[in-house]
Amino acid sequence: DVHLVESGGALAQPGESLRLTCAASGFTFGSGPMSWVRQAPGKGLEWVARISYNGGATWYSDRVKVRFTISRHNAKDTLYLDLSSLKAEGTAMYYCAKMRYWSFLESAPLSYLGTRGQGTLDNVSS
Repeated sequence: DVHLVESGGALAQPGESLRLTCAASGFTFGSGPMSWVRQAPGKGLEWVARISYNGGATWYSDRVKVRFTISRHNAKDTLYLDLSSLKAEGTAMYYCAKMRYWSFLESAPLSYLGTRGQGTLDNVSS
């Protein structure tokens, strides 16, 4: 079975940095694109960042571009999201997810997502 486990979420202050980690198992991690999505309380799921199967291509939401970096280590079956210059965005659950299809479009449908992990909570407040 596909298994994705996120970690690294924390209570942080604006301007700080965090690293989120997603440990993958149960599938050939290096064979397909992966993504990070997030959901704030009472809001819908939104794309944050995507990375191609070998890390050669990435995409970022305009909201996080420049501040966040997605990366992957296929030999370790691990996906990362480095968050820097955090803004006082409140609380959001960050999920790593497989992608069924790659897209560079901001408006890519969420149906492009495959299996998601349970999420890790990030709370940025002053």
